[in-house]
Amino acid sequence: MTRKPLPPPDPHRRMRGFEAASGFLRDPIRNASETRGFAVTRLLTHWPEVVGEDLAAMTRPVKIGHTREGMGATLTLLVASAHAPMVQMQLPRIMEKVNAVYGYRAISRISLTQTAATGFSEGQAEFIAKPKTTPAPAPEVVAEARETTAPIADPSLRAALEALAQNILTRRRT
Repeated sequence: MTRKPLPPPDPHRRMRGFEAASGFLRDPIRNASETRGFAVTRLLTHWPEVVGEDLAAMTRPVKIGHTREGMGATLTLLVASAHAPMVQMQLPRIMEKVNAVYGYRAISRISLTQTAATGFSEGQAEFIAKPKTTPAPAPEVVAEARETTAPIADPSLRAALEALAQNILTRRRT
């Protein structure tokens, strides 16, 4: 049985080659965040940059509820119970920073929802990021990486290439 020939390529379509993965994820992320009221996804994805590291460690944006009157939405923040009074005092500062992201006075009220500090699955949220610990590479991996980078004269370049070689050799073994 013979196959039908392929149709000719569309002359109006541009061939762009490989595209960044972020381009494929942009629309699904925007749709998911808009269901929670976030028209600007930057508020979710860059929360520490918006309010600062100190407040981001204590709070998480949950949703934005719009009123029937139109102007001035309510931002709901999740906050650990122990930090709620401190965050309450910072609400005008948070509102300024969030409205700066939007470019106008989009948020007129901030509501705090208190929760425990860890374990989101039990109805709580984890606020403090735990540092990732990586096990030390095996001695034979370190020796092989050092031997590979020995001819490099520049010590900082050699150290960087040695770390890269250790990562590659470790990944190969697992």
